[in-house]
Amino acid sequence: MYQVLTLNKISPAGLDMLPEDGYKVKSDIKNPDAIIVRSHNMHDMELPPKLKTVARAGAGVNNIPVSKCSERGIVVFNTPGANANSVKELVLAGLFLSSRQIVQGIGWAKGLIGTGDVPKLVEKGKSQFSGPEIMGKTLGVIGLGAIGVMVANDAAALGMDVTGFDPFISIESAWDLSRSIRKARGLESLLAEADYISLHIPLTDETKGMINSALFSKMKKGVRILNFARGGLVKTDDLARAIEKSIVSCYVTDFPDDDILRLDNVIGIPHLGASSPEAEENCARMAACQLRDFLEFGTIRNSVNFPFCELDIAGTKRIVIANRNIPTMMGQITAVLSEEGINIADMLNRSKGENAYNIIDIDGEISQESVERFRAIEGVTMVRVI
Repeated sequence: MYQVLTLNKISPAGLDMLPEDGYKVKSDIKNPDAIIVRSHNMHDMELPPKLKTVARAGAGVNNIPVSKCSERGIVVFNTPGANANSVKELVLAGLFLSSRQIVQGIGWAKGLIGTGDVPKLVEKGKSQFSGPEIMGKTLGVIGLGAIGVMVANDAAALGMDVTGFDPFISIESAWDLSRSIRKARGLESLLAEADYISLHIPLTDETKGMINSALFSKMKKGVRILNFARGGLVKTDDLARAIEKSIVSCYVTDFPDDDILRLDNVIGIPHLGASSPEAEENCARMAACQLRDFLEFGTIRNSVNFPFCELDIAGTKRIVIANRNIPTMMGQITAVLSEEGINIADMLNRSKGENAYNIIDIDGEISQESVERFRAIEGVTMVRVI
């Protein structure tokens, strides 16, 4: 029976995907085979000895020590696209909030309580909160993953002129993108044309603080920026100067902090992008299914540290091996099988960055001695027999 530790409250819609006769799922398991997590910070956590996989019910994995997991051959999953519609809807709300001064107007109207004839005061003061329509305006979408594509398509359906930029767009995203979306010649050309900019890129060492003074200087004056990706993408000090110079007329973010909230013309939303029951259920289901397929079949889908690997079962036993992506590794692995007289029914080898993964189906049994021989190969980080 597989032991699964939950580090946050996980939707029952996901946990129900793990049958009781094969899984024990609790929040206090000491040495689990798997962990399902949402926002819990795992960086200061000692990884349990038996841990084989971590499934994040969400897209970002900043709260998971991915490098440490890779060193142990622990496969880390996320759930890209599962919360895409929820985030997309909030981005669309952000478009309207940034344009029509809705938040400011509501706050002002609330302050009229007890001041006299409210309807008359509303009619007299409403002009200070006027703002432009989004129809016919240009939206620049930076990052065309699952969320970016949905935002681009729906914004175009609302009458916006949409330009997208993503040098690494996947084939799946390209198929999903509406033909009306224009491809930007480059990032700078997108910034120069856009009335609104929506960020949909991951936070990495390369993208941290990428929206800085150099890029603000390329933007159209009065641009409205929507950041529902990650707060660290935007350099706060440079944003403050861009707001002071009226380059940025409004900044809407789902990742407010103390410094951001002190700025004028900022709308700070308390990280509500995926806060819908539908998104939580979708993420939980996807995480649980990926975790189950990995534990029971060795299948890897949507891992952030290991490659996609899926193979129809062809033998009586399945061996899965994770290793550092170095030369001669496959030769050493197959040599063990050859020397033990074990026939390979089918196999698959894939790599992703510094990590590689193998699924090997064999005819017959495999001894514990052979398994230990695999583990003894320098660079092998995980061996399982299913």
